[in-house]
Amino acid sequence: MTENRLVPAFSLIALLGLWIVAAAISGDPTILPQPWALIDPFMREVASGELPYHLFQTLIRVLWAFALAMGVGIALGLIMGRSERINRWLDPWLVVFLNLPALVLIVLCYLWIGLNETAAIAAVTLNKIPNVTTVIREGARATSRDLDAMAQVYRMSRWTKLRHVTLPQMAPFIAGAARNGVAVIWKIVLVVEFLGRSSGVGFQIHLYFQLFDVAMVLVYAFSFIFVMLAVEWLLLQPWERRVRRWRAA
Repeated sequence: MTENRLVPAFSLIALLGLWIVAAAISGDPTILPQPWALIDPFMREVASGELPYHLFQTLIRVLWAFALAMGVGIALGLIMGRSERINRWLDPWLVVFLNLPALVLIVLCYLWIGLNETAAIAAVTLNKIPNVTTVIREGARATSRDLDAMAQVYRMSRWTKLRHVTLPQMAPFIAGAARNGVAVIWKIVLVVEFLGRSSGVGFQIHLYFQLFDVAMVLVYAFSFIFVMLAVEWLLLQPWERRVRRWRAA
């Protein structure tokens, strides 16, 4: 168990060492600064309130898009997985949206809706719904028919069956879709902010990209990466282990 905990730490230390070596080889802090060179600009951004503000704006967009994508994706996945007739109708749509580039959806949402929060969140949500739907559909197809028959014998209502029979079986698939969803959504949110918002981490990265300020680009990028890693390690991974624990019983 101790070894399992130390391996990720040593892996990150090795990545940090690689960064230090690469920065030393380049010898130009305007191209790749050393890790410790980011401390001062990071502290300045925190003290000014800029970094917390833009992090918060991005997190709000991530939460909205995540909630909407998971809600719609779970509902569609369950329906398509349980009804072959509906699946035949909706599967071509799913294939189209799965293969539609994220950039195209983002641009179209901005053109059709405008450069506003609604368009930004809609673009991210539409990009993620097909992936969630695909995972949940496969989970719905894998549910036990015997348990469905049991629910029918005991004359469970649809809500009771969904809550006590279907969703517990679907929990590992929902957890997997959630982990993948967070990992993809925040990346798309940054692109959305880069292209058409006036706040957020993506907007700041765009600003400092125009100024050719690599250090500030890295400050904002790593700040948000650390936040999302904390969400992954402290919330999503423990939750996924919890919903999968019955498999090891």
